Amino acid sequence: MHYAYPPRKDSHPAPFRPRRSRLLLLRRSQLKTIILFGLAVLGFIWLLSSSKHKGPRVITGRPPVVVVTVFDDKYDNTAYSQHIKDNRIQYAEKHGYGTFIAKASDYELSGAPSSWSKVVAMRHAITKFPDCKYVWYIDQHALIMSPSSRVEEHVMGAQRLEEMMLRDHSIVPPESIIKTFAHLKAHDVDLVLTQDKDGLATTSVVVRNGEWAKFFLDTWFDPMYRSYNFQKAETHALEHIVQWHPTILSKLAIVPQRAINAYSSVEHGAQYKEGDVAVVFAQCSGTGTKSCANEAERYSQQWRASFGASH
Repeated sequence: MHYAYPPRKDSHPAPFRPRRSRLLLLRRSQLKTIILFGLAVLGFIWLLSSSKHKGPRVITGRPPVVVVTVFDDKYDNTAYSQHIKDNRIQYAEKHGYGTFIAKASDYELSGAPSSWSKVVAMRHAITKFPDCKYVWYIDQHALIMSPSSRVEEHVMGAQRLEEMMLRDHSIVPPESIIKTFAHLKAHDVDLVLTQDKDGLATTSVVVRNGEWAKFFLDTWFDPMYRSYNFQKAETHALEHIVQWHPTILSKLAIVPQRAINAYSSVEHGAQYKEGDVAVVFAQCSGTGTKSCANEAERYSQQWRASFGASH
């Protein structure tokens, strides 16, 4: 009896797949599904947690104000610098304020003039005192003269600011066509400046702490502006960004010079009178009769007496 030949084997048989490899593929597929599900759950949890922190950080106002002053290295640890430091510390202690005293050499300015250090020092002060409500930068060549004047009332108080701010006022008078906002309200103000005979003055500046302040200071300190070789360095850079950036102009209030920035000499701007909050020794020299030390000494007895400090 003849039997049929068995069927010829395919010359390309399917590869052999043992049961174990099928199980392995199944496990890998399940593992991938589990991982994706786990990532989805973690993402959902993160979204829920992050939604609780939306909005700007709440600032407690402790301390209410930080007084910032930066010294050139040549004044560091001199009798003059100690005089200025004593003035800042006694004023701050009277009102429960913080003080932030720095040296220009503390900061890398990439070859820019040392006066730029005021900008990064204000930014540094906000980092060190994240809950402060305001930062008041006042120049190393200046004295606070009125111990009773509180920044949050004398400068940033709503009624006081509404009365003081110069609306629809040229940023760089008389030729500037860019002016302060005509309908700006006190509660919208985050930056307070004055002007002298030359334009905006940066020897006394008040900034309200917050996200806008960080944006403003970071913009002002931009390396591009530091590389422009402005004649008056950071002051002319500020005039530039205020006039070209409405986001900054919309938060700016210019107030009369004597409000926070009176000068010891009438040559450069409004002259100090008794009762003004501060006196600035505008363009004082390192030596001679018009030296910064001599200018400070003229007001030493007056401020110490008003503060109740010893001579």
